Amino acid sequence: MAFRDLLAGATEINDEISVNHDMLNHSKSIDHKAVVFNNISEAKGLRSAINVLARDRLCSIFDITPGELIDILAWAMANPQEPEITSPENSPVFENTQDITDLTKIPIPWHYPEDRGRYQSASVIIAEYDGIRNMSFHRQFLRDGNHCVSRFVPRHLRTMTDKARENGDEINIAVVNGPDATVLLAAAMSFTHDLDELTVAAALHQRLHGKPLELVSLPNGIQVPADSEFAMEARITLQDDDEGPYVDITGTVDDVRQEPLIEYDAVHHRNQAVFHALIPAEVEHRTLMGLPRAPTIKAAVNAVVPCTDVYMTDGGSGWLSAVVAIEPQKQGDGVAAIHAALGGHGSMKQVTIVDTDIDCSNPVRVEWALMTRWQPDKDTVILSKQKGSSLDPSRDENGLTSKIGIDATLPPGIERKPYESVL
Repeated sequence: MAFRDLLAGATEINDEISVNHDMLNHSKSIDHKAVVFNNISEAKGLRSAINVLARDRLCSIFDITPGELIDILAWAMANPQEPEITSPENSPVFENTQDITDLTKIPIPWHYPEDRGRYQSASVIIAEYDGIRNMSFHRQFLRDGNHCVSRFVPRHLRTMTDKARENGDEINIAVVNGPDATVLLAAAMSFTHDLDELTVAAALHQRLHGKPLELVSLPNGIQVPADSEFAMEARITLQDDDEGPYVDITGTVDDVRQEPLIEYDAVHHRNQAVFHALIPAEVEHRTLMGLPRAPTIKAAVNAVVPCTDVYMTDGGSGWLSAVVAIEPQKQGDGVAAIHAALGGHGSMKQVTIVDTDIDCSNPVRVEWALMTRWQPDKDTVILSKQKGSSLDPSRDENGLTSKIGIDATLPPGIERKPYESVL
């Protein structure tokens, strides 16, 4: 299965649209449903897709429940495996190569007027340096035909880049757009150690598709998923340039910073390639930010009480708030679950604990559980002076925030009938 298999059921738009704001405007007009644009004025012969990577669509495509998806993600993190290597002749991504590298001919979108310009927001960087391989998401501002400026937050790729620059080295990279969903989910994961995300993707691919993940080597030596829509050869240079402003996942505008300049050397792509044109702060951004956090939260809660589902909420931007479903075994399990969940994802600011009869992803049912099963004065935990997320603009100057946990579960052994809805 490839990225284009995610497009099943998406609305196809054949009217001509521009990369400049048209995709976002159309998405707003259809309440951000999955859509494919087949006629892009700046990128003839190429297509783009938005709103196709969402939890409900993934569960439907893989024929699994949300709880099963979370468990499979956790399993893949714990059981990485090596991908298989295939030849360029057997790799769809090599069906086309630009004669002259020109990123402006790719449907890289300019979504929000507040952004600096056109941005790759769903492209994955695969980098290798000093024997370490890393795959991760980093937004990239399209500066000109063969340069982007990319925001590197203080994680593995930033550490790798700093080390290379100390040695006076550029880093060969691949920029991949439109790989299989398993690759996208693995790239969104973060680890405290140097775990090769492509080995997690390979485990996911084998588990969900029943066959190995195939990689192919680009001429610059970096291996990429062979059925990706786009695979681009590039280098992280020794230079920086302005990046930002950019509308981040909370819908707020991020600052202008000096960030690494990436120089592009070649662009390879499939026939009628589909560029994944993710809209920041919308469903796909929340999915990629939040879904990989769900396994760590579920594992932490499972250590104290059986947990069946975790949903990172839309209002919390897929990052700052979650609803967690548990099976209480004894008095106090709801409060124990609160502390465990907050420990399982340190950036989270709010968690709501519900029983398994409540759909975590349905805000109306969650609020109903609050109004019928929660007493604010005894079922609420408030923690002060906690380490907060950099995405929370309300944190104090030391990066600290307060956090809240809400227990909307019923005590074990209680007569449940008065608390159950027929709806």
